[in-house]
Amino acid sequence: EGMALPQRILFPPEKICMEWQQRQRAGAGLHNLGNTCFLNSVLQCLTYTPPLANYLLSREHSQSCRQRGFCMMCIMEAHVNEVLHSSASAIQPWAVIRVLTRIGEHFQLGMQEDAHEFLNYAINAMQRARPSGSSDLDFSSQETSIIHEIFGGLLRSRVTCLSCKAVSDTYEAFLDIPLDIEAASSVPEALQGFVKPEQLDGENGYKCSKCQQLATASKRLTIHRSSNVLTVCLKRFDPFSGEKISNVVQYPEYLDLGTYMSQAAGERLLYSLYAVLVHEGSSCQEGHYYCFVKGKASDGRWYKLDDASVGLCDIKTVLCQRAYLLFYAR
Repeated sequence: EGMALPQRILFPPEKICMEWQQRQRAGAGLHNLGNTCFLNSVLQCLTYTPPLANYLLSREHSQSCRQRGFCMMCIMEAHVNEVLHSSASAIQPWAVIRVLTRIGEHFQLGMQEDAHEFLNYAINAMQRARPSGSSDLDFSSQETSIIHEIFGGLLRSRVTCLSCKAVSDTYEAFLDIPLDIEAASSVPEALQGFVKPEQLDGENGYKCSKCQQLATASKRLTIHRSSNVLTVCLKRFDPFSGEKISNVVQYPEYLDLGTYMSQAAGERLLYSLYAVLVHEGSSCQEGHYYCFVKGKASDGRWYKLDDASVGLCDIKTVLCQRAYLLFYAR
């Protein structure tokens, strides 16, 4: 709706498998190789993302990859297979650290980096690892990659002219949803703020293409197409000062996205929490990152992964963290 149809499907959506294909114990921890906790915690959250792990464990990508030199998907495939099949209690993630500047040229080994930023760069690097002959694809076709099929969704921005009632829609792809938390005590409340209509008037008025006036208008953002994996970033760092916003923000184990959709027809759209990434410290330039993930065993036990340490924990502990990133599976 409002979008061009893709000329080529890179990865058929019906091939996405949301349930673990192989059941086994928790994998290895990751040694900290000098301020690499930001990277370790992100890698562990990605490793326990079921549809991504299923794809990487199948080794389907490397069997057909023709990319020369750096390929983030090949690196992640090797990393996830090593973590989940290793008999060691922890491994050194050199495969990823060696290519840190290829993932993002400003990343420096030994420097504390922002975990959300690293996640974005890592996902975008995987997105660039597409099948051969797909470099000059149209925008809609690019969004049929395995990465977009897992993490990608669509936001709709609807502007309604309050003079003539004309409606104008624009669409934007997303790979995660950033939420303001300064005035919110829970994720549902922050999502309510995310989709709350905003009034455009005065100097910020809207030039309506129908009635040709600088009119007062209402603008509302909604989730138009939801993703298979929903990544929520609680905006804990002030963009100007870098200072930490340490509010307690409650988040549910099961999240219903139904009311935040463009067609909020009362239908439930349920997501289940499977990973939580936490930052401890007073600013994004310092502190420590670790995460909690839901294991692959059939009993769905939770683990705390803190660099090389892997330990069992309960859902109550998971739900009372000052989370930075939340990962939900549909």
